[in-house]
Formats: sequence, structure tokens, C-alpha cells
Amino acid sequence: MEEYLSQLNESQLQAVTYSEGPSLVIAGAGSGKTRVLTYKIAYLLHQGFPPQSILALTFTNKAAREMKERIASIVGEQQARRLWMGTFHSIFSRILRSEASYLGYPSAFTIYDSADSKSLLKSIMKEMQLDDKVYRIGTVQSRISNAKNSLITVKAYEQSKELIEADQHSKMPLIAEIYKRYQARCKQAGAMDFDDLLLQTNILFRDFPEVLEKYRRFFRYILVDEYQDTNFAQHLIVQRLSELHQRICVVGDDAQSIYSFRGANIDNILQFKNVYPGCKIFKLERNYRSTQSIVNAANSLIHKNKEQIHKTVYSENSVGEKIRVISSYSDYEEGYVVAGKIAEMRMAGTHYTYSDFAILYRTNAQSRILEEALRKRNIPYKIYGGLSFYQRKEIKDIISYFRVIVNPHDEEALKRIINYPTRGIGETTVNKLIAAASDNEVSLWTVLQDPAAYKLPVNSGTANKLNAFRELLESFMLKNDQLSVEELAAVVVKETGIVGSLFQDRSVEGISKQENLQELIKGISEFAELKLEEGAESVKLADFLSEVSLLTDQDNDKNENANKVTMMTVHAAKGLEFKNVIVVGLEEDLFPSLMAKDSLRAIEEERRLFYVAITRAEENCLLTYAKSRFRNGQSSICSPSRFLKDIDAEFLDIPSVASAEDTFQSKRAEYQSAALSSFRNQTKAEDVFSSPVTAAAQQRVSHLTKINDAASSGGNVSALNSNLQPGCRVRHERFGEGEILQIEGTDANQKATVLFDNFGQKQLLLKFAKLTLV
Repeated sequence: MEEYLSQLNESQLQAVTYSEGPSLVIAGAGSGKTRVLTYKIAYLLHQGFPPQSILALTFTNKAAREMKERIASIVGEQQARRLWMGTFHSIFSRILRSEASYLGYPSAFTIYDSADSKSLLKSIMKEMQLDDKVYRIGTVQSRISNAKNSLITVKAYEQSKELIEADQHSKMPLIAEIYKRYQARCKQAGAMDFDDLLLQTNILFRDFPEVLEKYRRFFRYILVDEYQDTNFAQHLIVQRLSELHQRICVVGDDAQSIYSFRGANIDNILQFKNVYPGCKIFKLERNYRSTQSIVNAANSLIHKNKEQIHKTVYSENSVGEKIRVISSYSDYEEGYVVAGKIAEMRMAGTHYTYSDFAILYRTNAQSRILEEALRKRNIPYKIYGGLSFYQRKEIKDIISYFRVIVNPHDEEALKRIINYPTRGIGETTVNKLIAAASDNEVSLWTVLQDPAAYKLPVNSGTANKLNAFRELLESFMLKNDQLSVEELAAVVVKETGIVGSLFQDRSVEGISKQENLQELIKGISEFAELKLEEGAESVKLADFLSEVSLLTDQDNDKNENANKVTMMTVHAAKGLEFKNVIVVGLEEDLFPSLMAKDSLRAIEEERRLFYVAITRAEENCLLTYAKSRFRNGQSSICSPSRFLKDIDAEFLDIPSVASAEDTFQSKRAEYQSAALSSFRNQTKAEDVFSSPVTAAAQQRVSHLTKINDAASSGGNVSALNSNLQPGCRVRHERFGEGEILQIEGTDANQKATVLFDNFGQKQLLLKFAKLTLV
């Protein structure tokens, strides 16, 4: 153990070896937070804490998996395997499955993802005959989610005058009733959504003190990663579990608290020392990731926030380049400037690969223009946090069969598969099933088992189809006890007809779906092998479903090592690092967001978000903004973000007027040379001196020289040419600035060939181009 401890700096060592009481580790960006957590758990094991008595909570399965692997390399696989380490949701679902009977749920309860939740809410609102233009599904889902994360049950919601008035003010007075029906249907289906995993754990510990006492005694030491991202429900569970022994260590950085829209509460970390008297605070302030220039710029930015635990992060890496600020005439030009910078930096002898670059934006909508620009440059890219494997339709369809086999009362899964593949059970029949189940307060499966008893109004043909479907599922349920999980999966995809259905489609999309199906079967097989290797006596379908239902987008990034430029929102970038980071769209009302303008607290979170963006960079950070951006159907003038002024000027590289003019003159010389070369290439060698094309080229080059001379001597270029003609510098709303090479045609057909600074040569019809002289 001493060998590993010697690898820590003094601050890290103190944080790792302190275990007398509550501790708060403030870990600045790139300061070795994961190493501290890993070594602390290894240290606790070395001090005699049984591995099963240590509870370590993270926010992604990926983080938990990496930490467990590191710990195993120090203390051995046997001990690491017995740790209670995982995401909040995975650990709490494990507890809830063990204690489900206290709450009236089956131990094999289904976990509804966001899509399942949305589907059920849509069904309920349809039954209530609510206008979906008033009761927007996203808003309703968010209201219920926020209530659960604030530990507001249905009963508490109905009794809250403030919440009811807020709903009435929003013209959605029936939110409480929707919430009530939604919870009842979930319970009826033996299902919990992600928010329930927190709410129900709190209810379990609140209403059954003997269960709380059991886990308090069981967990002797609690560690929490990314504590600044915890919400009220998570904070309260951790507080209850650690209330008696006070052996708790939380790690986080208040400067990186950026998820308030998910319910995260920065006060959890800011007030930690008040909740746990005698708490010892450790600050990890050395940044191992970034250059000194990047760290100093980030410090100068975040120090403008008032709500923070003060620290001064420093770097002992090289000084590095200043952060470069680049402006573009329009958002369209910005995309091509970014693509150009990536190409330029790769060609500059730095040996950067495409995977060394990340483009970060405030909103997903910004990606389209950037994608177009990268494609035009033949620069490969990937969108981080795209549709995860288990969210693809064909995979969700098969997983729904698995869910019903484990829990036949799962309403959303049953509705998804009842007519997939097509078996002649239409929407009308499904609606009759739902109505019968709702009227009798039972599940759809219960009605399916005895349609006559529940007076299901269907004809004999439909009744036979429903009966065949029920028998098919019952045969799978019987085989669930007889076959291995991978054998059962193969039987399901074959006997349902899914294999036949998918493999009939030979289109590119169809082949992709077939590959996904094969990947799923492969994944199930690998899961079973791994669990058996880890010591499980047997592996059942319920085990696999528990695993996949808790995966996050980060856990499913199959292409993380691909040599491609990474594109993502700043929120998605947290926890990642790249050699080169380009942050785009640094304009008022975009970054910071327009929605944050009227709240100091919201502006401070936006500033923290910008801090996160900058500190993802190891070697170079570029910041770009556009002077105009197409938003809400029109092009709007933009002003640079206030956050650019928050960074001390000494850490920024903002091209001066002089340097910009030097670049302008340099490019003009290139344009002249390129233009002459281009026109000569269009002419036969024997016609060089007689061709009218060449004559025009010579005339134009002569004209360019005059303009260049005028500019060099301080003359007014615009005054020299009042009308558009070859050699004029012009501005275009989309393409930015450029130089006219040629004008041809007459009247409405007149065209200009313009060499734009960032888009290359384009031919534009003047009546539409709206070129203006620079």
C-alpha cells in the first residue's frame, strides 16, 4: 500500500488517509479526483474495513467500472468484487429489489426509461381527453420528475397549495391527477421509473426504520463522487445512511456544478460542512491536465462567481499557448472557420489526430452547420451522446419481450410487443384492453389471462389472436426457468418471428438492424459469461435487464477510440478531456443562455458551464463567436458573450487590428497569385498572349495591384470603387468577407465570382447575393 500512497501529492495523501469523520474533498479540474477516490477505498480495505461494508456511489456505470478495475489492481479482484460500488440508481435498485415487499412491489419490478414513462403519460392524458397542445408531454413529464426528485409524493402534491396554483397559472390544473394516475399505473404494472428509484428508497427508509437501521449497520463507510451533482433525494438518502457513524467522504467541485436542470443542487456541496459538523475539508488544487495558460484563464473566469468554495487551481505543466478568440461574420462562416482551424492545426507538424479535437456547443441545434463544414472538408466526426444502442427501435422491441417474460404486468412493454411482429391485433383492440384494465384496476396481463371475466368486447377472431399471443408469452415464461439467458434470447427472437421479419429487409437500414440484433445476442452471451466468471451460480434474464435498464449514454459509446473529431454539448463534455478544444457560439443570449439573463444564480451556473468547457482542454483552447446568427427564422446581430470579458486579457490571444490587416494583405497577395494561375490554367499555351480570358486576367491583376497600392498608402479602397467590380472586398451574409475575382453577365443574370476567406471560390447571382462593399 505504501508504494501506491507514494504516488500521491501531499494534498491527495491527506485526503486519502483521513478516515476519522466526515470529509469534503474539493477537487479542481484535472486534479486527480478518481485517483484519490480509488486509493482511498484501497486504503480503507487495507485498514480493515470489509469490502461489503463500503458503499461508493457514482453517476455513471463507466466511472464505477473504471474505479473498480483500478482498485482490483491494488487489492485484488476478490476484494474489489465485493464492494458496493455503482451509480445511485443501480445501488438503490439493488436495495429496493431486496426490500420490495415492504413497498408492495414485486422484487422483479420493471424499470421504465424516459420513453416508457412518456408513452404511459400519453396514454393517461389521452384517456383523460386532455389537449396535448396545452398539456405538453415534455412539460408534464418534467413536472412529475421534479416533484419526485424533491420527494413530493402524489398526496403531498395534491395538498400543496403552491404547486396547485402554479399548475393553474400554467393552464394545466390536472397535473396532480395525471401524477396520481401515473403512479397507480406504474404500481399496477409492477414498474418504477428512474425517479422512483430515489423516491421509493427514501420512502422505504422513512417508513420502515428497521430497514434503515439494517443498512446503516451494513454500510460502515460511504463515499460519493461528483457530490455537486446530487439532488435533494440523493443527498437525503446519503445523509440518513451516514447519520450515526458519520464516516462519509464526498468528492466534487462546486465550480463544475452544471446540472440544476436535472435537479442537482449546488447547496449540497456548499453547505456540506454545516450538515456534518466537524467536517474536514481537503482541496486538490494542482491541475495535471492543462497548460498554465488554460488553468490561469479558467481561474480568472470562475473567480467572478460569488457562490463558491474558494480555491486556486495551478498547473506545473508548460505555459502553453494563450487561449485564442476568433470572431466570424456569421454562424455559417463560424462552422467553416472551425473546420479550417482543425485542418490547419493538423497540418502544422503537431502530429494531432482527429480524435485530439473536440467541438463544444451550448445547444444541440448548433451542430448542423458544424457538421456540414466538417463534411465539406472531409473531416471525420462523431456526435457524442447520440442514440444509444439500447434505445434503437429493434433492440427496444426485443428487450420489451424480455421485460414481459420477467414481469408480465409491465404495461408499456406489453403494449409495444402485442402486435410486433404483426399478428392482427390493432390499436382498437389494445384500447379496449386498456379500458377494461383501467375500469377493473388490474393490469393488461390480468385481462389477457381471462378476457371473458373482464367482459372484453372483442369478436371470436380477435379473441383467438389474443389467446395465441398469451400462450406464446407463457411458453417463454416456462422456458425462462429451463434455459440459460442466451438460449432463451435466441428462442424469443426466433419463435416470435422477429428474425424472419428483420432478415427479409435487405436495405442498408435493414442490414444495420440485423447487425444490431446479432450484437444484442452477442452482448447477452458476453454478459452471462462475465457474471459466471465473477462467481454467479446462474444468470437469469432479470439479471440482464437490471443491467441494461441502468446504462447511460456514456456507457454505450462504442466509438470512443475512433479517429474522429468529437462534437457535443458542453454538458455532455463534463468528465472528458481532449488535447484541443474549440468552444463555439460565445454570444450573449446563447452562452450565457437567454433563459439565464434574469437570475444571478443562473448566470453563475452558465459561467461554471463555460469553466467546464475551457478545462476540458489539455494543450489548446479556441473560443469562437459570430457577429450574426440565424435564429428564430431570421438573421440577428449578436454581441460577444460577457464571459469573454470575465477572462483576464493577459491569458487571451485576440488578434489586434494591425495583425488582422497583416493577414488581410497576406491573403490578398495569395488571391492575386491564385487568380492569375487559375485563369492561365484555363488557357492553351499558344494563346497566352492573345486570349481575351488572359487579357481579362492581366487587367484584373493590374486592378488588384492598384487597389493594393491604394490600401498600402492609406487610400480609401471603397472610395476607389463605388460599384462592384473585380478586386473589391465584399461581405456576404452567410459566407463572410471575400474578394471579387470576376463579374460576368448582364442585368438579372449578372454573376460575381468571389474568393471568400473561409469558403473558397463561389459564383453568386448578384440579384440574390446581397453583397456589400467592405
